[in-house]
Amino acid sequence: MAKKPELLHEPREIHYNKEHWKHLQVLRKTALEILDKLESNGFKPFVYGSVARGDTTKSSDIDIIVLRPVSSFRLELVLGQPLKRELVQATPSMVLKGHIHLPENIVVTFPLFKLRSREEEFYRWGGLIDNNGLKSDTRVPGVDKRLVLIEPTETGHLEEGVIGQEQEVSKKLKVSIGIAQERVRVLTRRDNVGRTGVYLTRTLNDNESFEAVAKNLQDSDPALRRTIQRRGG
Repeated sequence: MAKKPELLHEPREIHYNKEHWKHLQVLRKTALEILDKLESNGFKPFVYGSVARGDTTKSSDIDIIVLRPVSSFRLELVLGQPLKRELVQATPSMVLKGHIHLPENIVVTFPLFKLRSREEEFYRWGGLIDNNGLKSDTRVPGVDKRLVLIEPTETGHLEEGVIGQEQEVSKKLKVSIGIAQERVRVLTRRDNVGRTGVYLTRTLNDNESFEAVAKNLQDSDPALRRTIQRRGG
């Protein structure tokens, strides 16, 4: 079930118990193993979302992003046998992304063509950290799907509402006010009109490559073709 946007008028403090810290440590250890493996093979990966912030739950995924287009063959060779592979495009004007689903709720994402600065900011908005940050046990601030800013503390985290505080939150996260306004607009609209889904989702067969399927989609979809051409792809 999708989390609903939440309007917080006053900050609130959340304290983690021993079970939470232990589970977080397990997730971050697993994430670090993947990031180190990718880094040693020439990739520059990050973990983003709740594992980077610290506000994980029992159902939290380990979300990993490579922010530059890469060879999917090389990437899959490093990661090993996936549970599922899919191409996803949220809207016709946004980047086409590959998702590689691995055991232990790990999802590795990479773009098929160049990200715009706003699309890169999306990951920093949610909290983004590299393997050095994981090794130093750093947690970073970011906004969750409730539109709540999570700011790590020694005992847990502080929560602060984003709606109506977009300017202040964007400054704290060092992102543009545009990404803050966009996320508020998208998530509040989704809450008002219902889940809108994504423009394109294509699950790949075992014998298909991300690049070949992306090329076929580009040839058959004028909107995707225009988006790639505008990016210089």
